[in-house]
Amino acid sequence: MRVSGFTIIRDGVRLGYPFVESIKSLLPLVDELIVNVGDCTDTTMDELRSIDTDKLVIFETPWDPAMQQAGEVMAHQTNLALDRCTGDWCFYIQGDEVLHEADYPMIKAAMKKNLKRTKVEGLKFRYLHFRGDYNIRDSLGYRKQVRIVRNGINVRSVGDACGFGIEGRRLSTASSDARMFHYGYVRPPQTMRAKTIQFQQFYIRDRNGDQINEVQDVHQIESADYTYDMRACVPYLGSHPSIMKEHISAKDWETPEYIYTPLWRSRAWWLGRLRKAVGRNWSLSRLRKAAG
Repeated sequence: MRVSGFTIIRDGVRLGYPFVESIKSLLPLVDELIVNVGDCTDTTMDELRSIDTDKLVIFETPWDPAMQQAGEVMAHQTNLALDRCTGDWCFYIQGDEVLHEADYPMIKAAMKKNLKRTKVEGLKFRYLHFRGDYNIRDSLGYRKQVRIVRNGINVRSVGDACGFGIEGRRLSTASSDARMFHYGYVRPPQTMRAKTIQFQQFYIRDRNGDQINEVQDVHQIESADYTYDMRACVPYLGSHPSIMKEHISAKDWETPEYIYTPLWRSRAWWLGRLRKAVGRNWSLSRLRKAAG
């Protein structure tokens, strides 16, 4: 069994991504790791070249500023990396996602178990999302996502590179039983603001070509203080990947203030669930069930 890893990164240093830790957490599980580097304005490439491994296959591709439709540039760049993978399995990881070493055995077992089960096109991971601090978990993030896909069956990254599909349909998947630690909203407020400015450029238009209402003017974002939405957050008391120890100890910003509310009493959590239900076109009965 041969396993390829693949990822994309652009201005990872400037935007506060733990991309080095992300890559190092994946290296023990793969035979090669394809890294598609965007047109960076910082020292991201130097950081990548400092990683002590012969598994990295690095190539550079500029991001097309004309791709302003619902984050499609991320999927495009991800597919460029996916197309270079040579393994039986292709293991995707984003620059703010990190694997826990305690889960390596079950990930390896899941890949071996499903290697000959051709009906299984991908493997899902359970997600832990963090917000504002490493000990605060966001309960509204997606719960599961595909991160390992079978090679040679025309799998494509879709949307804003959060998931995968084949010719407009979802993949047939099995569970890896492993966790993915997502640190997308754990960085200093000023760095979080810079990331918002960077990424809003690629979400300007929806799939119908219309202006997205939620997108703010760049100058408004730049001049405002970034405020973390902590309304549906809960404490996290578990361990983090050991590779993140130094990164976590370097935290130098004040933890956002929040008042913990049990989820069953949290209005923000229930509203979030209802919005997701509507987004998935659930039936009225399922909406009522979601609302309790």
